[in-house]
Amino acid sequence: MSRYLLRRLAQIIPTLFVVSILIFGLQQLLPGDPALVMAGEERDPEVIEQIRKQYRLDQPLPVRYAYWIGGVLQGDLGESMRIKRPVGELVLEKLPVTLELATLALLIALLIGIPAGIISAVFKNTVWDYGANVIALWGISTPNFWLGILLIFLFSVQLGWLPASGYVSLREDPLGNLASMIMPAFVLGNAIAAVMMRHTRSAMLQTLNADYVRTARAKGVSETAVVIRHALRNALTPVITLGAIEFGALLSGAVLTEQVFSIPGFGKLIVDAVFNRDYAVVQGVVLVTASCYILLNLLADLAYAVVNPRLRTAKA
Repeated sequence: MSRYLLRRLAQIIPTLFVVSILIFGLQQLLPGDPALVMAGEERDPEVIEQIRKQYRLDQPLPVRYAYWIGGVLQGDLGESMRIKRPVGELVLEKLPVTLELATLALLIALLIGIPAGIISAVFKNTVWDYGANVIALWGISTPNFWLGILLIFLFSVQLGWLPASGYVSLREDPLGNLASMIMPAFVLGNAIAAVMMRHTRSAMLQTLNADYVRTARAKGVSETAVVIRHALRNALTPVITLGAIEFGALLSGAVLTEQVFSIPGFGKLIVDAVFNRDYAVVQGVVLVTASCYILLNLLADLAYAVVNPRLRTAKA
């Protein structure tokens, strides 16, 4: 297991290197000139030239990449061209907001999707199975922005239970923070729960028909123990994979949901940076997001070994 972990850690370095090249290279394909955007309406040639020199926009791409990756290795993601703040500060400011939203959304998805998938598989071809599938289809088909607007109308406008938009820091007011985050978290978690329910159901149907499950039943093991201890544990592998992918997607910024609920997270940060041609911010946010994806995949691989001892022996 330790050798497997070391191999995976060794693979992270070249992967991040290739990702950094792609991020920097694809960034240059964005239309428009950031120097012209920053120069304002007058666009004084001297000002434009000074901006190009200040941000090394007049240098060849390999030189600019070398400066950027050198700063990244030292923990410096650069400075925002638009608001003159270090990108690292912006990331540290916005990441906790999106991290909290993603965690709440994934928690809601797990609490809804896994039990619904288990019930649907155990009671196959019954009203419970049909009901769970109908709810899953509704969750997959419902646009997040429409569900968000509907929840705002119901719980904020009509009932007045929750704030319609805005964000309250967890440190300032924990209850206010929960009130401001519960609706966007449910909107995001609802869609993930639907997909997770389908994956859990499919995996459970396969494991419930496995030989070791029949053997456990033949030994007189209770049905609850068979489902939870034997079937579910082995069916969690695809669910873990899905959870890691969806959590990474949430960290990359749920743009529409954050816009509907005015949540100041990664989604708004990256959209504003793209529109303003703020190269440093776009590169920094995308690099952090890619790093999170890689880390989540590593954690998912380690989780496989925790839930399935056979994989632990194979990876040792």
